[in-house]
Amino acid sequence: MEKPGVPILPGFIPHPKDTMTFTIYVDADACPVKAEVFRVAKRYSLAVRVVANSPLGVPTDADVQLVTVGQGDDVADNWIVDHVVAGDIVITADIPLAARCLERGSRVIDFKGCPFTNDSIGSQVAGRELSRHLRELGIESGGPAPMTKRDRSQFLNTLDSVIQALRREKRD
Repeated sequence: MEKPGVPILPGFIPHPKDTMTFTIYVDADACPVKAEVFRVAKRYSLAVRVVANSPLGVPTDADVQLVTVGQGDDVADNWIVDHVVAGDIVITADIPLAARCLERGSRVIDFKGCPFTNDSIGSQVAGRELSRHLRELGIESGGPAPMTKRDRSQFLNTLDSVIQALRREKRD
């Protein structure tokens, strides 16, 4: 079923549960926790939309669908924003995408399990702009630290907590 006001792209197959529950959207091109998302989503019988600019391997589970969008800046981000609704979950490390999804009422978690919130997003956007400016000046700021087992564990804990909270809200 199409979500109100959101056009469905050719080849997009809505999940039958989309009207009864929430969906997890994965900004997938650089996502190191896809396997963890698939495992948790399967445990809770949740729909997952893996959005990428190029084909990726995803489970053949009916609840997981790969959405391959065209090449270009923000094409995958725009697709996610066009389809996400309040109460959905978005997995991304992209701060501008996180801000846009929060505006739509979704929950957003980064790859290391840190939730983006309306209270924190302003400082995260400012920090991103500062880092960009420093790079333009030639000042190396390094990059994100590599994923660790602890990061993966934190991600799983946060994702589980967010799902539990959304399930409680849906029951009320």
